[in-house]
Amino acid sequence: MSTGSLFRDRRQAGKALAQVLGAYADRRDVLVLALPRGGVPVGFEVAVALRVPLDVFIVRKLGVPGREEYAMGAIASGGVRVLNESVRRLLHISEAAIEEVARAEQQELQRREQLYRGARPPPDVRGRAVLVVDDGLATGSTMLAAIRALRVQQPARIVAAVPIASAETCEDLRREADHVVCARNPEPFVAVGQWYENFAQTTDEEVRELLARARLDAAAHGT
Repeated sequence: MSTGSLFRDRRQAGKALAQVLGAYADRRDVLVLALPRGGVPVGFEVAVALRVPLDVFIVRKLGVPGREEYAMGAIASGGVRVLNESVRRLLHISEAAIEEVARAEQQELQRREQLYRGARPPPDVRGRAVLVVDDGLATGSTMLAAIRALRVQQPARIVAAVPIASAETCEDLRREADHVVCARNPEPFVAVGQWYENFAQTTDEEVRELLARARLDAAAHGT
């Protein structure tokens, strides 16, 4: 492992994260939802180690027109839309502008839903303990959108779980999630990728393969 990196790759990071999530092992009410694409190899290792089901929760940021890096909300799996009303009012963003951005992002969300899930319906999270897993957190904007979108679906508990994150972002998320697990909080924290020896982009095919393997593993354990 190279100097400065904490994990060889996402799979090793997932194993490390699973070690601090042991309280959720073998529970019938627990579901791991990984954020594609980089969160899926991490979530796979967590789900296999805890012997609980794995699925994906797809989140697409709604960027402000002309300032796309600035989020005015997000859409997520299950037809959920979350809007930041303060941003909308501050920048005087019209409903028509929001709809135009949402339509474009909805197309990509549906593409990924079809590619990753096929005909399988999204999992029912109502009343369940949901572990939302990603490969790391810098600003935490995607995880925040996922938490807010999931909250609408009334799970019993939302756990934001990552192998690596900035301490500040983890603290911020504690105002939104019921439980936040950040396995490592190195400082100074610049970017997630700096803590991985291999941070190559996860492919769509890898996501599909890991989801299929996780379904077989869950079936073997009767989960």
